[in-house]
Amino acid sequence: MTDLLRLWRWAGRVPAGERAFSFVFGRRAPYFASIRPRFTVIEPHHAELLIRDRRRVHNHLGTVHAIALCNGLEAAMGALAEASIPSGRRWIPKGMQVAYTAKATSDITCVAETDPSAWSSGDPEVEVRVRGVRDDGTVVIEGVITLWVTDRQPVRT
Repeated sequence: MTDLLRLWRWAGRVPAGERAFSFVFGRRAPYFASIRPRFTVIEPHHAELLIRDRRRVHNHLGTVHAIALCNGLEAAMGALAEASIPSGRRWIPKGMQVAYTAKATSDITCVAETDPSAWSSGDPEVEVRVRGVRDDGTVVIEGVITLWVTDRQPVRT
C-alpha cells in the first residue's frame, strides 16, 4: 500500500481527517490548493474530489472556470496514480485532452478512473479517464490524462 493511500485510510478514521488530508494534499502541491479540493474517495484505480462552487474559482460568466476544472481533474488523477502505482515505479503526466460539455453551474465532483491492467501492461503510457460532474449528474468536462510510467531509479549514496 502506498504512503498516500495509507494516509487517506488513516484520515478517514479521525474527526475531520478527510478535510485535513485535502489541506495537506494542497500544501504538498500548492497549485492544487487554489481550488481547495475536498477529497471524498481515494482507492486504487479510482479517486474523487469536490470543487465547491465559490467565487474564487469562477470565470467571467459566474461558472466554475475551465482551468479550475482541469486543476481538479489533475488532482484527482494524481491521487489515483499515487494509490495505484506498483512499488518501484514512478509516474509523471504526459498530456491532457478534455472536452467541455456543459456549464459548470454547481459544485463539481471530479472523478479519475483507470483499469488495473494498465499499470502492469508493460506500456509506459497509462491513460486515466477523467470527468467533472455537476450536482444534477450532468458531465461538464471529460477527457483523458496520459501518464508516463517508468521504473524508479535506485537512489545513489
